Amino acid sequence: MNGDDRLNLFHLNDPSQIPQTIAETVAKVEQAALRRLAEETVRKKLYYHTEDHIRNVQRRSHQIFAAIAPALVQEAYPEPIDLSRMELMLNLCAVAHDMVQIFEPCGQHMPRRRKAGVSEIATIDQLVQYIHDLNQAIEQQSSDSPARLTSRDIAVIREAISATICAYDPEEQAIYQPLLYASDLYPTIVTRILALADLGALGMDGIEVYNQEGSLLFLEENPDVIALLCDGTIQQLEETNPTLAENVRQRMLKRCCFQVNFAQSRLARFEQELQGFPDAAIPVLTNQTFQYMTPAIVHQVETATPTAEDTSLKELLTFFQFDRYLDCR
Repeated sequence: MNGDDRLNLFHLNDPSQIPQTIAETVAKVEQAALRRLAEETVRKKLYYHTEDHIRNVQRRSHQIFAAIAPALVQEAYPEPIDLSRMELMLNLCAVAHDMVQIFEPCGQHMPRRRKAGVSEIATIDQLVQYIHDLNQAIEQQSSDSPARLTSRDIAVIREAISATICAYDPEEQAIYQPLLYASDLYPTIVTRILALADLGALGMDGIEVYNQEGSLLFLEENPDVIALLCDGTIQQLEETNPTLAENVRQRMLKRCCFQVNFAQSRLARFEQELQGFPDAAIPVLTNQTFQYMTPAIVHQVETATPTAEDTSLKELLTFFQFDRYLDCR
């Protein structure tokens, strides 16, 4: 790990800044993660993997947690369960899970891609190193401080962020999170919540947010199109550069097809991905928390998303509404 990959510990030069409680430690880690994410956003021209996405996953995670917490307490009785610490770990994972974004090299007028797991592993490595450094600073001040993140905490963090790694299902033509399906693992509650929250836009927030995320992902993966949008040349591209116009149209059409396939996949996998939560919580998750995860909503996505092969570039631009999300400065 080089100097650029090590989260900054400058604030610990002042002993008064060393955390005294586990909540203060988690807050320090979250602050460092958000600083790193802000650097990534600017340097790598991110549109989707930004603090807005983090806050959405954070919000959705806490909605799921609130829905299952009463059932968790009931199932754990008479053994106590530390809901406060669980929620702290969940919040930390939600804030930090997309801290680093690493793209594969790509050619001109091609979408840039992230190789599965590379960004998440880099995020985990940097995060855990920072936690170790922070723990050392805490121990130097007090060897038995309750502010330390334990090895169990770190294991929870590793697993939860690993669960956000996606793989592509060629049959569904959509992505899913393999760790939730690993037969030799039994993911923690924090892991299950974070994974569902990360891909939960359609089911929890509805079609408008789902489509917004699709537009932001397209902008992030196709930075060459941003210049065409910002200077307005995309409006005349079919006349001035028909080859490039067709290239862009095909990329946008592919994204639309993925949007439909992904919605269908989320619905098909939903019931199975709720397994592992307390039985008493599943009706609440199904009917309230994921109120939009229904066949009717998925049908609306299917009918409202342009996927016909002859869809024009103009129709696609109207659907994606890029002007709502672009920063052309």
